[in-house]
Amino acid sequence: MATPQTSPEPTDEGTSRYVRTRSWKIHYNEAGEGTPLILLHGSGAGATGWSNFRPNIGPLSERFRVLAVDAPGWGRSDASTPDVYDHPNAVLEFMDALEIEKAALVGNSMGGMTAVTFAARHPDRISHLITMGPGSFFSVPPLFSPGDGPSEGLKVLAEGYRNPTPETMKRLVEIMTFAPEFATDELARIRADAAAARPDHLANWITGMAGGGPVRTVATPEQITSIQTPALLIHGRDDRVVHFEHSLRLVSMIRNSRLVLLNRCGHWAQIEHAAEFNRLVADFVRNA
Repeated sequence: MATPQTSPEPTDEGTSRYVRTRSWKIHYNEAGEGTPLILLHGSGAGATGWSNFRPNIGPLSERFRVLAVDAPGWGRSDASTPDVYDHPNAVLEFMDALEIEKAALVGNSMGGMTAVTFAARHPDRISHLITMGPGSFFSVPPLFSPGDGPSEGLKVLAEGYRNPTPETMKRLVEIMTFAPEFATDELARIRADAAAARPDHLANWITGMAGGGPVRTVATPEQITSIQTPALLIHGRDDRVVHFEHSLRLVSMIRNSRLVLLNRCGHWAQIEHAAEFNRLVADFVRNA
């Protein structure tokens, strides 16, 4: 009896692509065929589509066309400053350039905020909305603990831009995850190497924080309540970057939504609970 053949695991270089949009040259990793899934990474020095979604691209590409994007200002995409960069518009330009009429958006942290705003602005271009650990925009002050300043994770994230050493990146991946086995030296090295390769990204982020932060255009509460796209919100109960209360707020506002709260999970549900995450996403996109 012949042995079943399995597809080789996708690699960063083997899936690397570039596309020229109206405003940017954008890098992304692509694998698979079928319904488009656009993966949007979070913030942080050295963040890329590949580093945020390595355990997900291969399994999800068995059922879908997976596109993990480096946002302008991150990874191998063009540099940008927050005062001229509209995150949801960049996603729209990316889809237009690749002639993707409609896609499911899967966003972690900053990418989740982008996906929510995209769903509010462009309901005809999104089939499913999936977030992991996004902010909810309208906490006061945004993403801050009252009286305590930035969360523990956001403090380390900011330090990564000022001092992007492997040691700092090790602290970053440790605080992003709950279980120590996921805070690997390899992941810290990938983040440190990506940060070192683009000092212009680091400088632009630091300048942008002084002027209002890296995400300037977000959906209002009124716009969020208008979203009718099927939404799956995933959050780690032990998230030290963005508290799970943000997803509780979002699930109370988005009418066709459900929340999966994962115990013993930090900010990177897609990495710490990769098999469950991949199953949740695949089932949701196929059946919701």
